[in-house]
Amino acid sequence: MFKPVKNTKVYEHIIEQIQNMIADGTLKQGDKLPSERDLAESLKVSRASVREALRALEIIGITEVRQGEGNFIKTSFDNCLFEPLSVVFMLNKGKAEDILELRSILEIETVALAAARITEEELKELEELLLQLKETEDEGINAFLDKKFHYKIAQASKNFLIVNILNVISSLMDTFIKEARGKILNCGDNTEVLMQQHEEIYLSIKNKNPKAASLAMSKHLQFVYDTLMKEKTPIERL
Repeated sequence: MFKPVKNTKVYEHIIEQIQNMIADGTLKQGDKLPSERDLAESLKVSRASVREALRALEIIGITEVRQGEGNFIKTSFDNCLFEPLSVVFMLNKGKAEDILELRSILEIETVALAAARITEEELKELEELLLQLKETEDEGINAFLDKKFHYKIAQASKNFLIVNILNVISSLMDTFIKEARGKILNCGDNTEVLMQQHEEIYLSIKNKNPKAASLAMSKHLQFVYDTLMKEKTPIERL
């Protein structure tokens, strides 16, 4: 089942083997992994190396620890690689432009997919989020709803890789949307502008018009970019 490891970066090879076994179906979602001792014996490595690999797999969202039961392959990989990229981004002093560029690359095509694939139930959920955005005056809640609106579109695309990528930068998106909205609203009376842009995105999706949806999302993200770049806002200040 497992192959002995003969390399100085032992934990990386343990991780690679487990990932490969998931990919080829040897390990399936929900499967329990062997104990640390059994893994160490099968792989011919120390238990410390196994422990390090298991901890890394848990952090990136591939496995989970169930108290008193052991380590299991997760039943859902929606949050795989959840936080590490956000941490790396911050350590490398990433800029607001980087997030905006990534969002443009992802979301303009994602909304087109959503317009073609969204279900009636998902459309109702989007509409409800839009109504809440209209009715809520608490900007903290609005920031949360704004993020949820964009994530719901990603889910409606039916592409789990897109959802995963957005989850990878989840903490960045939390901070970015909250602070970006604050700065945009402080630059003038942009409340109605933001609301109208979200409505245009929603209506394009509702009308099953991928081209119009992409255009509406592009217009929205360009507006955010233009407004924030007037001050050349670094991520540290977001």
